[in-house]
Amino acid sequence: MRLETNPNISAPDDFYQALIDAHSGLDEPRSVALNARLVLLLANHIGDLEALREAIALARDGLQTQEDNA
Repeated sequence: MRLETNPNISAPDDFYQALIDAHSGLDEPRSVALNARLVLLLANHIGDLEALREAIALARDGLQTQEDNA
């Protein structure tokens, strides 16, 4: 399974707003927990380990480590 990286959400602005709204009123630890729970729910829905590995690699690609930022 090849990971879909082209725009594929029918209403991306609505999705973004729903995501922002979900974080409304949460402190940072709860916001981080929400993100973790969401990732795990979506990963379970996808279910394909290779697609998940590809997504992890793509998400991590280009991120700087804390040492790079110092």
